[in-house]
Amino acid sequence: MAARPYTLPMPDSPPQPERRGSFLRRMGARFAELHPVIRWAVFGGAVGLAGLAAILMAVAIALAVAYPNLPDVSDLSEYRPKLPLRVYSAEGDLIGEFGEERRNFTSIAEIPRVLTDAVLAIEDARFFQHGGVDYVGVVRAGLANVGKAKSQGASTITMQVARNVYLSSEKTFTRKIYEILLTFKLEHLLTKDQILEIYMNQIYLGNRAYGFAAAAETYFGKALKDITVAEAAMLAGLPKAPSAFNPISNPKRARSRQLYIIERMLDNGFITAEEADSAKKQELRIKSGQHAGSGSTLRTHAEFVAEMARQLIFAQYGEETYTRGLNVTTTIRASDQEVAYQALRQGILEYERRQPYRGPEKFITLPEKAPELDDAIDDAIDEHPDNGDLLSAIVLEAGPRKVIAARRSGEILEIEGDGLRFAQAGLQPRAAPKLKLRRGAVIRVIKTSRNGWEILQLPEVEGAFVSLDPQTGAIRALVGGFDFEKNKFNHVTQAWRQPGSSFKPFIYSAALEKGFTPATVVNDAPLFFEPELTGGQPWEPKNYDGTFEGPMSLRRGMAKSKNMISIRLLDAIGARYAQEWITQFGFEAAKHPPYLTMALGAGSVTPMQMATAYSAFANGGYRIDPWLISKITEQKGKVLVQVKPVAPDESARAIDPRNAFVISTLLQEVMRTGTGSRAMAALKRPDIYGKTGTTNDSMDAWFAGYHPSVTAVTWIGYDTPRKLGDRETGGGLSLPVWIAYMEHALRDVPILELDSPPGVVQAGVDWMYAEHAQGGGVLSLGLDDQPAAMPPPGAITPPVTVTPAPATAPAGNQPAEERSRILDLFRN
Repeated sequence: MAARPYTLPMPDSPPQPERRGSFLRRMGARFAELHPVIRWAVFGGAVGLAGLAAILMAVAIALAVAYPNLPDVSDLSEYRPKLPLRVYSAEGDLIGEFGEERRNFTSIAEIPRVLTDAVLAIEDARFFQHGGVDYVGVVRAGLANVGKAKSQGASTITMQVARNVYLSSEKTFTRKIYEILLTFKLEHLLTKDQILEIYMNQIYLGNRAYGFAAAAETYFGKALKDITVAEAAMLAGLPKAPSAFNPISNPKRARSRQLYIIERMLDNGFITAEEADSAKKQELRIKSGQHAGSGSTLRTHAEFVAEMARQLIFAQYGEETYTRGLNVTTTIRASDQEVAYQALRQGILEYERRQPYRGPEKFITLPEKAPELDDAIDDAIDEHPDNGDLLSAIVLEAGPRKVIAARRSGEILEIEGDGLRFAQAGLQPRAAPKLKLRRGAVIRVIKTSRNGWEILQLPEVEGAFVSLDPQTGAIRALVGGFDFEKNKFNHVTQAWRQPGSSFKPFIYSAALEKGFTPATVVNDAPLFFEPELTGGQPWEPKNYDGTFEGPMSLRRGMAKSKNMISIRLLDAIGARYAQEWITQFGFEAAKHPPYLTMALGAGSVTPMQMATAYSAFANGGYRIDPWLISKITEQKGKVLVQVKPVAPDESARAIDPRNAFVISTLLQEVMRTGTGSRAMAALKRPDIYGKTGTTNDSMDAWFAGYHPSVTAVTWIGYDTPRKLGDRETGGGLSLPVWIAYMEHALRDVPILELDSPPGVVQAGVDWMYAEHAQGGGVLSLGLDDQPAAMPPPGAITPPVTVTPAPATAPAGNQPAEERSRILDLFRN
């Protein structure tokens, strides 16, 4: 029988349900005959393909929706992070830093290999192999998060850059999708080195430090280029959780992570086994919590200078000041600044040792058990942070001959012998409760020269020191107070205080122009003034020591700082004339009312004004303007502002060069034989000039002086004026600070005495104007209550208006009621 040919149905033939059903039944039967494993494999493959198709569709939809909304990342090719304002000394030492993010941008070429290896070992070992997303890590993290609403892990360095620069740290699938998309854009736009450079500078590492360069300074106090393997491993542990692995606040957890990272570096071949063992054994020197928390990596104490610079820059650049990366170079000399800081602190602490002990700062309850005890001590020290070398400690035991105190990290101090002398009042059996040293007392201690400890207290008194170049006005050193953290008020520029006797040279300067000479004899005798002459109450002034020595020359009157001499002098030339004269030195007339009390410095000045004014004597009569900033540059070195010192010309002349020279000879006599002789004995050089200043009731103690190359002024007093002490003077309080600074500032400086200008002659020991040398000036004053000789025409001296004390009530014997009304010219 012939075979029947098989023909395909025509396209328009109707479907044959019987045959299709039969086909499906046959296929189902064959599938059922397959091995169960094969059946499940086929089924799983189908589901997988379906799932993959769904994922691809979801990704396509996500790309279509999200990609157009991604931020523009092209600006990262010119990465410009927020950089703080940095303030430097003239030598280039960092003295201040201001900004929301403390960061020191470091190029990838300057980052040490040991640090990049440590970071890659723990954060992204395959960084240079993958294309931005580590798919193996993504799958691993996805499996670990099945059934969870949040994603975890698998973040590469590129993904962290995308998140840190553009996204939040919220862990959601939506943010993760954006993060991955941004990662692709970054990998397409930037090189691997560029991405790594951004990461190493952008990442937050705790304690306000952004980037590893800032972290190295914050935690180790060293430059990034100098870190070791152990330090690199410690820093590399911070990105994951800067607080949890902080070596200051969580040293045990930080140490554990550091050891793990060292092992990871070894496993990845970044270091040898010997290097790993050495790194594990290295003992790291972590900066103290106080310094690291404040970001202080500064070797020079110039906080007041840095704040002045910040204010000046902010006035010019506004909020850009803190993000633009401006570098400001000041005129401050780092070595001068540090000496000034230490000298002022030492002077104030020496004064504090002469004060009564005021007792502990606080009393706390100390637990008996070790862990709780350590926590209580740490909390108390955090509340009472160290003040420079004046450290806080908590008393554990206190007895008449020994005090045992504790500091952070279990450090135990034993204080005995001379170290207890200052606090003896608190060790007496009957000491008042607030004074008594006992367990839980918060005290202050300072290390002695013999490596022991001494109990002291935080000073209440304040001080100020400023030095500048009298030829240009450049500020060389400035200390605005005992401690910036304790009191940010800048006493150099903001404290208006009475200058006392340190103001007398300006009265003498005015008198030279009225015919007086250093040889003029003035009567150091009692005076009594009616209210109309003083601007207030009747006034019976006295000398500091309460004695009167009779007739003496102006030279001797200046050297011994005789009040009577200055008052008679001002009375002779006229207070209004003197008020106008002093404005040439930069003083404000309104701050110095034209009354006879001006002779004793009853007006108001700032230490900066005094330094500026004394510089006119040092530089031959020119008025200079103090200045602080010499250069401003951007982060990449572009110079925005540069100032070069310029010597003053005749347009800046304040006084005749003859006047400046003659006053200098008087101030030199102060240093030779007068109230400043301690300085010449210490410095052993004749080319120093200056004047002490002590106000009534010793409320302000001054010393202002100069060498032709440097002017320096010291002030010590209470913020709310009160008596420093009956025996406290400018010569005893402020002069030692000035001497300590000048010993450094004048080291290796040759002797440089001032040259006499034309128009002055020497008559005996005195220099004077040539026209006054042959009796043309005022010869005497107050011997008969009138000048003994008047100057020649053209140099008229007004008549003396002194009213002698009444014969019935000689000076010093007035009734008590009248004496109580005598003007206290220094009381506010």
